[in-house]
Amino acid sequence: MSSAVELQSEPNVIELCTLPGADPAAAIAALRPLVGEAAGAGEADAERLAAHLVSLARTYSTEPFTPLEAARHGLGVERPEFRRLLDAFGRIPQLRTAVERGPAGKYWTNTVLPVERTGALDAALNGKPAFPNSVGLYPGPTCMFRCHFCVRVTGAKYEASSVAGGNEMFASIIDEVPLDNPQLMYLSGGLEPLTNPGLGELITRAARRGLKLTLYTNSFALTEQTLARQPGIWDVHAIRTSLYGLNDEEYQATTTKRAAFSRVKKNLLRFQELRQERPDAPRLGFSYIILPGRAHRLLDLVDHIAELNAAAPDRPLEFLTLREDYSGRPDGKLPAAERAQMQEALAAFDEKVRALTPTLYVDYGYALESQRMGVDAELLRIRPETMRPTAHPQVAVQVDLLGDVYLYREAGFPDLKGADRYIAGRVTPDTSLAEVVERFVTERRAVEPMPGDEYFLDGYDQVINARLNQMTADVAAGWADVRGFLR
Repeated sequence: MSSAVELQSEPNVIELCTLPGADPAAAIAALRPLVGEAAGAGEADAERLAAHLVSLARTYSTEPFTPLEAARHGLGVERPEFRRLLDAFGRIPQLRTAVERGPAGKYWTNTVLPVERTGALDAALNGKPAFPNSVGLYPGPTCMFRCHFCVRVTGAKYEASSVAGGNEMFASIIDEVPLDNPQLMYLSGGLEPLTNPGLGELITRAARRGLKLTLYTNSFALTEQTLARQPGIWDVHAIRTSLYGLNDEEYQATTTKRAAFSRVKKNLLRFQELRQERPDAPRLGFSYIILPGRAHRLLDLVDHIAELNAAAPDRPLEFLTLREDYSGRPDGKLPAAERAQMQEALAAFDEKVRALTPTLYVDYGYALESQRMGVDAELLRIRPETMRPTAHPQVAVQVDLLGDVYLYREAGFPDLKGADRYIAGRVTPDTSLAEVVERFVTERRAVEPMPGDEYFLDGYDQVINARLNQMTADVAAGWADVRGFLR
């Protein structure tokens, strides 16, 4: 790739051209001299090419998984001119910034580009074995909640007798994980990880290898007694608590557990006090799903975090992940009235965060970032007909207590109908995780999707699936060297 063209004027006009209310004409005018240098274009050519480049930036900032041929047809240009446009785009870094800052920019910056840099997407695209870029360990034998949105089969759990052997298996995976990506592994479920009595030992084992694990938990069992029994929990890099409401009534409506919020809050207040005494204590934060009709509760969420911060003034919570609940919305969109309420609530939330919890990092994810910009957000929707039968084990896998390696994050629940079809293999004393993945890939195994299988994919899986479909289409259309637009 040729060296990037330096921006010489109007630095923000181009970079902000994908935002709502931006003036495309101003961006085109600022681009003209840069296009002349990047593409060797005369004045007339530069005007046309600049207009096309702004159009490309706006397309990929709102529809990041558009195949290149679809984008070319949208511009109405022939292949030679499109090739010229792609080359010029790659030489003007302000255009890349514009895409990453656009309404769908989090798809690029949170997931697609970080995974792209690891080579895992190319391995999946080309059917080459590779150790997974992300490994989820699902160590919980049971869960104390029964959340209405969870796919867990009511009453399903792992036998207590499976825990000891399962922990030995998890230890073997921890020992084989490559150390070039310390944050490759996380602890989640499935079921609640803190119900595993050996969790602390696994965390310490990973920490001694330099791995920075994140523990996803409901924190119902994050008591002082649990920490005393399992001191290794203190060695985890971060604890991400899933928050299911902001009072006992909301929690019970979601989890069916009485007085659950009060207990979780008590646990976290005490954990904050203990965390303040440890300079190397885990990072702490929340995941919060905005359920229908609860956007107004975001202000109360800030109050809740501020109260926890007050318990440990020197160790405020570090992060919050906000997500919108799009389940049950057939078109993946919010109704107009609810969308307006959401945008208003997010604006008030932003202001209150700056006032009360200024050090808190808030990740709004794919859709809510668009909502904050005033753009109609629509979540990605993978269907059985667009699922990839070969999945993407080079990118991510999940392993349960039995050693079963699941291809998708929402499949790793015991007794879940149809989920066993998405088991790539089993880790045993004689078979490592790397060998399970290698056999699945080299034997060219595939799972023919059936109706309803799309629910085994969480948001991350859907993004990876969409990216691989995009890359496949680009390669098939003769654009292998530039597949996926941004690289």
